[in-house]
Amino acid sequence: MGKAGDEAKPRVAVHKFSSCDGCQLAFLDLGEDLVRLAELVDFVHFAEAGPVDPEAETDIAFVEGSISTPGEAERIKRIRANTRYLVPIGACATSGGIQALRNLHDGKQWLADVYPSPEYVESLATSTGIADNVTVDYQLWGCPVNGRQVLAAVRALLWGVDPVPERDKVCMECKRAGHVCVLVSRGQPCLGPVTVTGCGALCPAFGRDCYGCYGPAENPNPDALGRRFEGLGLMREDVARRFHFIHSHREPLHGAGLRWGGGGGRGP
Repeated sequence: MGKAGDEAKPRVAVHKFSSCDGCQLAFLDLGEDLVRLAELVDFVHFAEAGPVDPEAETDIAFVEGSISTPGEAERIKRIRANTRYLVPIGACATSGGIQALRNLHDGKQWLADVYPSPEYVESLATSTGIADNVTVDYQLWGCPVNGRQVLAAVRALLWGVDPVPERDKVCMECKRAGHVCVLVSRGQPCLGPVTVTGCGALCPAFGRDCYGCYGPAENPNPDALGRRFEGLGLMREDVARRFHFIHSHREPLHGAGLRWGGGGGRGP
């Protein structure tokens, strides 16, 4: 891939799989920055912005959404073969998203309960992240991702360096911003102690608890946090729902949710 400024512009694609389109909107919300970015790269496939060529060869392919159908399982292999860098963006692409909750239950039975002819619904038994299906080069977490993340990743990849991932927890960002801790002061079941930052501690800034949009942080202790939630009055199944809400299939949130939601005994 030529570096930014070379005569031949790097070719970039933004692909959609099972998702709400929110992460693609992070690109569109860049506004003037998107216009400047378009001067440095060729967007060869980005359906929400205009160009459509899903089979195009690319230097960077961003992928939104999870693998939830047989057709998606085949399409992601072709995208992988046609690109130098493959970058999943958002909770669906990195961990299967909210739709991965069906992995914990009988998805086939759910379809039978909802549709009179479920045999016409093309759906895999599970919803999985992109890295569970093909090799990826970097991942952007978030539900949705934000423009700052996207621009930083594009800038780094264009200049041939690895993007620098966020490491701090939401609690650290709250402290830096001077937000009052909603877990301590209001008794809200905040996931900030086990969640990596990247959102700017958006929810605590408005006095509400973190939902864990940006995924598990390094070295979290979800079992200790679950006991704190239990002390606040949450039932065991409610503690499990907190851990399984968005990133239900990324450890250690996956295991913690199972421990709190199964067996009916005491918590960890």
